Formats: sequence, structure tokens, C-alpha cells
Amino acid sequence: MKQILVIQTASIGDVILATAVLEKLHASYPEAQIDFLVKKGNQSLFFGHPFNRNILVWDKKKNKIQNLLKLIMVVREMKYDFVVNLQRFLSSGLITALSQAKEKAGFDKNPMSFTFSRKFPHYIGENNGTYMHEIERNQQLIAFKTDNKACKPKLYPSEAAYSKTHEYKNDEYICVAPASLWYTKQYPKEEWCKFLEKMPKKYKIYLLGSTCDIDTCRHIKDHLPKHDITILAGELSLLESAALMKDSKMNYVCDSSPMHLATAVDAPTTAIFCSTVPEFGFGPLASKSFIVQTKEELKCRPCGLHGHRECPKGNFACATSIKHEDLLSILES
Repeated sequence: MKQILVIQTASIGDVILATAVLEKLHASYPEAQIDFLVKKGNQSLFFGHPFNRNILVWDKKKNKIQNLLKLIMVVREMKYDFVVNLQRFLSSGLITALSQAKEKAGFDKNPMSFTFSRKFPHYIGENNGTYMHEIERNQQLIAFKTDNKACKPKLYPSEAAYSKTHEYKNDEYICVAPASLWYTKQYPKEEWCKFLEKMPKKYKIYLLGSTCDIDTCRHIKDHLPKHDITILAGELSLLESAALMKDSKMNYVCDSSPMHLATAVDAPTTAIFCSTVPEFGFGPLASKSFIVQTKEELKCRPCGLHGHRECPKGNFACATSIKHEDLLSILES
């Protein structure tokens, strides 16, 4: 194969996990030119990527349909040998179906899957007594071109990204990404305060996230005046955040994109699962990674695949029943 296109137009975390497909295809076809198609906002993940040729970007927020049609024309002109569609939405299905690629692979849940050369089942949760991680689900689509063993996701922060974060690495530190797009995936800020209050003061604490997370980070910092806390939410790019996480003593994250950032640079990770569960297939994959969740048997958990804007039961027990000691003990393990 000479030219390959990988499509993943979902969220940051999904795109990071999709880099496992990029790794596998490059390992199997090192001479192939591999392009990646993402929605606008996620292209920065691939800045300086050593073997990704082009990033195709779909702007969904402005002139969505017009931009989709333009993108389809660009894809058709490229005459790809192989298109791998990791998304299950109609839009990505149309891109794939109209790509004129020699081979097309995707999931059978995509409305346009009848046009694919090969389509594969997509299961979340238990299937015949087993659970698949997202990278294993995605690997199904290219196994006939490679093998059944999935690579791990990987990102490549530049030397400039490591240089920018070097000033923060003079002392031992931990990184905390306290927020999530979904409220019930997010460990409550009050619980973060109680846990971090017990953190040994020899560790600096860096609070990571986007500009949307600054208020949450300020709440934590304001309630812990005796700790050395720096808010870096909104100050670092995704790859700069990954560069900082790489050398952290521990990265405390929720079931959200920072967890996958840590995985992609093989940084030590403690993932807190509240309303969602690791069995969905989105857990951490770093060499040193831990999962912390409630030990209580809650009939309402999990309450959904993506979380909710508020706890359906009104008590958020899946989060508040997590023991701070369980989080702290991991640091010295």
C-alpha cells in the first residue's frame, strides 16, 4: 500500500487512542504515506509527528456541510489505497464511501457500512465473556492487513514542548487533571481538595486542563493555601501537557482525555472512574497505571457510556465513596 487514510473525527481522547492504528500501520507498512482526518481543534496532536504525512481537518462548527463536501473532494483527489474509518457516524461514512479508495474498512454500525470493502462488529462492554479495549476494537479494522495484536497509542511532543515544561521539573511533582466534559465522569472538586490536602508537601502540584477548567482549578488552589500549587490549565498545549506528564511522579486523572495523553507518552497514571467503568474499554494503558473506583456495590453504576450533566440519583455516590487513602497509597507504591 502506498497511501492510507485514517478517519477519527470524535473527541481528543478518541483521536489519541486512534494513534495506535497509526503506529500499527506504520510498523507494517513503513514506506506507506499515512494521513489522518480529524475535526478542527484536534490537529495539534500531530504537530511534528514523525510519520504522519498530512492532517486533514474538518471544521464542524462553521459551514459544516459545505466543509464536509470540500473535504470529500480532497479525499477523492488523493486516491487512497486504503481508508480506515474508526467513526460510526454518517458523515465519516460518506467520506469513506465516496473516497474512491481501493479498500475501505469500518464498523458495521456506520450507516454507510454497506459500501465498505470490509466491516466489523463494534462491541462496548461484555461480548462472549470478554471485554475489549478501544485499541483492540480499532485493531479489528486493520488486522487483515497487519495482525491481531494492537499497538499502544503514542504521541510525539517536540523538543520545544519539553523545553517549555523544563522549568516546572526542578522538584518532584504530580499532575492533576481534575475536570471532564461530563460532570459524572469528573471527580468532584470538593473531593479533590480533601485528597490533595493529604498530599505530602514535598510534591509540587500542577493543575492541568483547558481554559474551561480554570475555575475548577482555582477552587482547588484557593482551598489548599499551604500547598505548592500552580494552575497550568489553559497555559499549555496538549503536547506540552503530555511533555510535563511524562516526568511526573504521578498523574491523577479522570476518565477523560488527560488519561489518554498520559498513556500516549507512557506516563505514570492513576485514573479515577466515577459513573463510568473500565470495562467499557477506555482505561489507562501506561506501563505504570492504576484504576481507582468505588468499592461499594452500586446498582446504578454505570449509569451511561459517556456520563451525565448531573447524577441521575442526586447523590453522586460513585464518586464520593472513593477513598482518598486509595489514591494516596498509589503514590508511594
